[in-house]
Amino acid sequence: MRTSRISQDTTRALAATTTRSTRLTRSALAQFSLNAGPATVPSVGEEGGDIEDAIPDGGVGKRKRGAAAVAARGGLKKEEEGDDKAAWKGKQEDGSDSELSSAPSSYAATPPPARNARRQPVKRVKRSPPPLASGSGGGAAGPENWERIYDLVMKMRTEGGVAADAAVDTMGCHTLAQPDASPRDQRFQTLVSLMMSSQTKDTTNYVVMQKLYAELPAATPGGKAGLNLENILAVPAERLNELIWAVGFHNNKTRYIKGAAEVLRDAHGGDIPDTAEGLMALPGVGPKMAYLCLSAAWGRVEGIGVDVHVHRITNLWGWHGRGGTKGPEETRGRLEGWVPRGRWAEINWLLVGFGQTICFSERGRRRCGECEVGLEGLCGAADGVKVRVGRERRKREEREVMRVEFEREDGGGKKEETKEGKEKVEAKVKVKVDGIKEELVEARVLESVEKKEEETEVNVSKEEVINRVEIKGQDEEADEKVIKEETKD
Repeated sequence: MRTSRISQDTTRALAATTTRSTRLTRSALAQFSLNAGPATVPSVGEEGGDIEDAIPDGGVGKRKRGAAAVAARGGLKKEEEGDDKAAWKGKQEDGSDSELSSAPSSYAATPPPARNARRQPVKRVKRSPPPLASGSGGGAAGPENWERIYDLVMKMRTEGGVAADAAVDTMGCHTLAQPDASPRDQRFQTLVSLMMSSQTKDTTNYVVMQKLYAELPAATPGGKAGLNLENILAVPAERLNELIWAVGFHNNKTRYIKGAAEVLRDAHGGDIPDTAEGLMALPGVGPKMAYLCLSAAWGRVEGIGVDVHVHRITNLWGWHGRGGTKGPEETRGRLEGWVPRGRWAEINWLLVGFGQTICFSERGRRRCGECEVGLEGLCGAADGVKVRVGRERRKREEREVMRVEFEREDGGGKKEETKEGKEKVEAKVKVKVDGIKEELVEARVLESVEKKEEETEVNVSKEEVINRVEIKGQDEEADEKVIKEETKD
């Protein structure tokens, strides 16, 4: 692109009048620092030397600050022959103490961290569990308000409560033994029902048990059919598997039941063990089944039977701290540490029925609005919307009950008043006749007379109204005739 002549001339004029810019260093700029005295800037030779030529020689590859710059920074200057890293790390030479005497204390006291220092992991502070209430009777302190929660659940599980009709009440393993069977057979039936109850609903387990009672063939011709040790030992595994196919993991349970029957025959004389350790030695029997079987079959309580309901619900209530427990066995250990021993037998029945009717495993199905624990604000896992709706519904019900009671009381008062009025009406009163003698007249006669007088008055008033209407109608007809005659004229 061609430029104009005027612009070219202007460029030449500016180049001729402007001096060549030189590079300034720290020493040259020291005179402009704060509180700096007059500094002498070395002059540049006329031969066109650079400003750095006037700086005296220092260390190889190092620059030294001028005296003015040092004074401006409070006397702090680097060592002449030291390096910067050694100064930052506090490794000064012996002669540097006097030079750093007037420096601020922050420079020497807080050196910057080393670049290659290994990063330390963040320490995690463990949160403490919720406060515990003393006096639980189980050897340790239980969670706060646990007794109130327990009592509320018991209220819901008893007759008339919202959780009274649970499947475990009528179809639980402790109710499935045949009442007409021998005690030995009843204990064996309880054990078999517990072994099949794992991962199976109580309703399904009940149906399968009834099927075993009816269809399990007898071990010997003419023998008694049904569920007992001898028939389980004699029945083929395939047939037993067909009978219990409805329960969960029926293939494994068939093998466990057959194996346990053999152990009972060979090691325990045909009866089930009376200790938790002996029961847990049977194939397919864990701690939960052992403790429940020991309680239902032998009436002995040696531990808490913790299943998925007990484990889940107690963790929802926060009974095991913020972290909770990882499995039923850990939950059992925690509960046995503070739950009173007198409640070990019933806590499984209590919480299993509560989980079957109110506190379902699916959050959306939980009836938090009908749960007494949630309505009192003692459950941290309760659905807030359902609880709020439940509280409003309860207030409406309480107001309705109060209104009915008030109306009942008010109605009772009115009934008493009417009763007293009737007594007065039926009572005999004295009435003077012509001022000569007094006769006893029943008040009912007076009432009938008054009614007749009222009826006559009403009839008279009706006749008067009818007569007025007729007269008014006659007057209107006469007026119309007069108007017609006038129009004709």
